[in-house]
Amino acid sequence: MLNSALATIHDEHRSLAAVVHGLRYLIREMRERQAVPDFRLLWAMIFYLEEFPEKLHHPKENAYLFARLRERTHEADEVIAHLERQHFDGAGHIRGLELALGHFEAGSPAGLEKFSAAVETFADEIVRHMAVEESTLIPLAKKYLTTEDWVEIGAAFSENGDPRFDADVDHECRDLFTRIVNLAPAPIGVGPVKH
Repeated sequence: MLNSALATIHDEHRSLAAVVHGLRYLIREMRERQAVPDFRLLWAMIFYLEEFPEKLHHPKENAYLFARLRERTHEADEVIAHLERQHFDGAGHIRGLELALGHFEAGSPAGLEKFSAAVETFADEIVRHMAVEESTLIPLAKKYLTTEDWVEIGAAFSENGDPRFDADVDHECRDLFTRIVNLAPAPIGVGPVKH
């Protein structure tokens, strides 16, 4: 079950990283090639970054991975506290992205620059956050968690896991990720090329 739990966590991190990379790519295309902004796609990406980590991924990490690790060792206490603060701060970072995108879409002067800066700040935060989880927290979890812990974590992160986490939201996030891939132009998706 360890491999299943970790595979799911890594897959979820890859999905988040893909959307963040996609945002950076689209901004670069707008800045360097004067690509026309696809606000429908940009809003879908921001909505995914709000819904998936805030309602599913981070709460499951807090309730299962972090909680079980705290029960097994105090060696991880500092890093868990740091990651939990970042989870808590995530909603504020998303709100910053939404405001910046709203100003950009409304035609605010320097709208693209402000949105670009908000995306870079958010992207840097989430990339560092996932790196700490994967380079520090997960090795500690592998060291201290029991087989039973991993079974519980794997079950919670599965598609029909913990009933406290709405399965409909899970399915909606999966569908939204697919829609983003279908809307986004290559190389970040399979949608039409935008000029």
